[in-house]
Amino acid sequence: MSANAKPVTPEQALDPAHALVPSVVAVNEVRVRRGFWPKIRRTAARIPFANQALSVWFAARDPETPIAAKGLMLGALAYFVLPTDAIPDVFAGIGFTDDAAVFAALIATLGANIRPRHREDAEAALERMKQE
Repeated sequence: MSANAKPVTPEQALDPAHALVPSVVAVNEVRVRRGFWPKIRRTAARIPFANQALSVWFAARDPETPIAAKGLMLGALAYFVLPTDAIPDVFAGIGFTDDAAVFAALIATLGANIRPRHREDAEAALERMKQE
């Protein structure tokens, strides 16, 4: 963050209007880097959109993904990682519906940036998790 940049609050980091602000992208990137794998390992067997979440993860980490798409992807991944969201994940049955909606909207909008190799990497990761 530059010397003149103001700190970003968690609420600002999740606000779609701020999704592409460089400091927000940086905050989301750190949040996702720390929290994504622990959460996906805990939840992959219970959530039907695990493949999509993993595909977005691999696309967001790909240097060939456009920076604007990457910023929005990191925002969606950060939303998934946060324990407090519109519908808290602790509610059985409905806790992940908001997360699924975020990924569905993201893929509908930016699906062209999720390449076949990202989907293949997601499938391979899910297979490895099943074997663990």
